[in-house]
Amino acid sequence: MLRLLASGCARGPGPGVGVRPAAGLCHPGRRQSRQASDAPRNQPPSPEFVARPVGVCSMMRLPVQTSPEGLDAAFIGVPLDTGTSNRPGARFGPRRIREESVMLRTVNPSTGALPFQSLMVADLGDVNVNLYNLQDSCRRIQEAYEKIVAAGCIPLTLGGDHTITYPILQAMAKKHGPVGLLHVDAHTDTIDKALGEKLYHGAPFRRCVDEGLLDCKRVVQIGIRGSSTTLDPYRYNRSQGFRVVLAEDCWMKSLVPLMGEVRQQMGGKPIYISFDIDALDPAYAPGTGTPEIAGLTPSQALEIIRGCQGLNVVGCDLVEVSPPYDLSGNTALLAANLLFEMLCALPKVTTV
Repeated sequence: MLRLLASGCARGPGPGVGVRPAAGLCHPGRRQSRQASDAPRNQPPSPEFVARPVGVCSMMRLPVQTSPEGLDAAFIGVPLDTGTSNRPGARFGPRRIREESVMLRTVNPSTGALPFQSLMVADLGDVNVNLYNLQDSCRRIQEAYEKIVAAGCIPLTLGGDHTITYPILQAMAKKHGPVGLLHVDAHTDTIDKALGEKLYHGAPFRRCVDEGLLDCKRVVQIGIRGSSTTLDPYRYNRSQGFRVVLAEDCWMKSLVPLMGEVRQQMGGKPIYISFDIDALDPAYAPGTGTPEIAGLTPSQALEIIRGCQGLNVVGCDLVEVSPPYDLSGNTALLAANLLFEMLCALPKVTTV
């Protein structure tokens, strides 16, 4: 059985706050049942009681579990960059995103979302990938996510290069059938092969199409840009029924109207969100492996994710953060905030 390797146990929030203790490594052998609606839920500790540098590093300093049982949603790291075609380092992305997530708090005043009052959330640690074998890593990822999804837990993934979305969607399709996809990226990631290989971070959605994992009439790609080897690099995508929204079509405008169209297109069927940090302009997110100039802004990223509120989101990922190329940590900080926004957009989250 594939194990998720939890990195430690987050500390509680301090006096006066009802929060469940961490499971997994903190309480070996303890299994969680589905949370009763009136019982206290996990919450990030308040800086009023616990200093931000205190505690073992987990996403938002949440408790760490080794089992998805009893969780409505969970953060999971996939520290893999074996499929990278340019600058490596995304294997360190999950750890750095967790480090920068200490600034995040419990509610979203902008959207009114109350994720930790609505859902039982924890950090499931990292998938134990095989850095020396990409095919084996994909197998391990798929098996891990099949268990997470089967438990009724919505995964929010910290990547890792974009190869990881392929085995995740294999697991998603096993439960939900072909899913819709909101793909935010500088690149379409539908190249058939490179250097003779069909499995790498430029090809995950080509492989998904090959295996029938996507509902192609409900696939939208936003932020696409960059030079190419052909004058019509998006022919394959559009021939499959994808909607391709180029970055230049997003310049200097709000994306709220676009997301209204996306919500209509997606309907009430399951949708997966895959967000490559290189969708953003490298002025905001330089810590990535394949940067492209003239990308989206952080505010547009927020409009995209917040525009998914009300959709049947069954999973999300944030990939391609490469910390060695941004020693300031700003790219990982941005990634942590976008993952929090994804959590806030999940179907069962109460808004006020």
